[in-house]
Amino acid sequence: MPVDHYENFPVASVLMPRRLVPAIEAIYAFARSADDLADEGDAAPAERLAALAAYEEALDGIESGELQADPLFARLARVIAQYKLPLQPFRDLLSAFRQDVVTTRYAGFDALLDYCRRSANPVGLLMLSLYGAAGERNVRDSDAICSALQLINFLQDVAIDRNKDRIYIPLDDLARFGVDPAQLDQGLADERWRALMAFEVRRARALMLAGAPLARRLPGRIGWELRLVVQGGLRILDKIEGVGYDVFTRRPQLKPADWAVMLWRAIRM
Repeated sequence: MPVDHYENFPVASVLMPRRLVPAIEAIYAFARSADDLADEGDAAPAERLAALAAYEEALDGIESGELQADPLFARLARVIAQYKLPLQPFRDLLSAFRQDVVTTRYAGFDALLDYCRRSANPVGLLMLSLYGAAGERNVRDSDAICSALQLINFLQDVAIDRNKDRIYIPLDDLARFGVDPAQLDQGLADERWRALMAFEVRRARALMLAGAPLARRLPGRIGWELRLVVQGGLRILDKIEGVGYDVFTRRPQLKPADWAVMLWRAIRM
């Protein structure tokens, strides 16, 4: 399970059919580069939004059948045409990236889930579409898995996000457990913080398990890929618990030994 830069995207995994790797890489290049426009470097917000608007215009051009001069969009156009991919997931991703430029706090869980719906769920939908498996039940479970992965990444990266002046834990949850947002700057993993994080971990785990049946339904390589993705997310939650929820001083990460645990659990699924 990739848990670093574009956390929820299984790029060119050894379990992915080789025939799909070029398509997956084209989708990844779009998502990665657009996310970087929103997140990386020192550009002003207006510049970031203008750059993302250019991506939206390129999608409009692909939809209308215009030839794309930029190699990134030319390759993406070929993939979209070959696999008859819907354009809305790409637009949803851009919507989430624009939101990253202007929104740094989320009042409640519903607002955060809506962000996940656009920042993470489109990836699952596009993967299912490549496999010709984007039925209603599959998409529902994929949405649960992708949103759970996004939430898990937020819990894993509290300190990193705070350094970017972002808080992805709902403000009403912070208030409910008596955690002042300023405490995130102090890196104080006290009793109130641990209670808050235990609640967030339980909620993310429940969402992941709700979508997990998809991994058992899908056949062949994609099913095994998804089993490992699910188990990777659950393993990160285990490791957050294992450090006593102190994600300020010890960012939970998957290590070689964790893959053996994940593989065993994937087999048992």
